[in-house]
Amino acid sequence: MHESQEIVVFVTAGSEEEGLKISRILVKERAVACVNLLPGIRSIFQWEGKVREEQEVLLVAKTVSGAFDRVTSLVCTNHSYDVPEIIALPIRYGLPDYLSWVRETTTPVA
Repeated sequence: MHESQEIVVFVTAGSEEEGLKISRILVKERAVACVNLLPGIRSIFQWEGKVREEQEVLLVAKTVSGAFDRVTSLVCTNHSYDVPEIIALPIRYGLPDYLSWVRETTTPVA
């Protein structure tokens, strides 16, 4: 197995249209290698003192840890939420050829 420095970034969006827009920007700017969109998720959360329930789209982006700040900046600039969900988890292991592609496809700094 190969331990890696790549990460998976999760972002929720309020609509598929917004998710597609953000995903295309992230890939075009080479902040991420790819994004999978999972439409139709239901999110239940606390916001402004109330329990809310919303239909959202989940973006699952693969990138390198050095690009996380770029991803965050691009998402915040292009997102409709005041506080968008942007969280990252390390990819501890992965197929070496795939992880190499993620590294080669992303640009950590602008």
